[in-house]
Amino acid sequence: MTYQAAPLRLLPWLSPEGKPCYLAPDSNGGVISRLADKTEARQLAEGLDVCRSARRVLDDPLTPNAEVRYTAIRLTECLADALRVAESRGRRLSPADEESDSDPREGRATGLAPEAGP
Repeated sequence: MTYQAAPLRLLPWLSPEGKPCYLAPDSNGGVISRLADKTEARQLAEGLDVCRSARRVLDDPLTPNAEVRYTAIRLTECLADALRVAESRGRRLSPADEESDSDPREGRATGLAPEAGP
């Protein structure tokens, strides 16, 4: 019998040096796992709020450039958070989950926009 360790979990925050943080999760889920879950949920909810606000800003043709710029900065931050959450969750999928989400004809996950050609 061989022991397979659970994959490291990418946490939804960076170290003070700006490097990724990882957690070796246990089967019961610990305090840090629960904190990471809550942080991910907060980040995704904040992203949704920022997206809604951005629509209002961008729908108004008279919005000042500074406000449009600030909105773009916040959208970029929220997108980075959402991509980090997606990466973390994707790493934790079991091989069976990954196989069911892929399209063998395409060789990549379904639901993604096709890559732009040259």
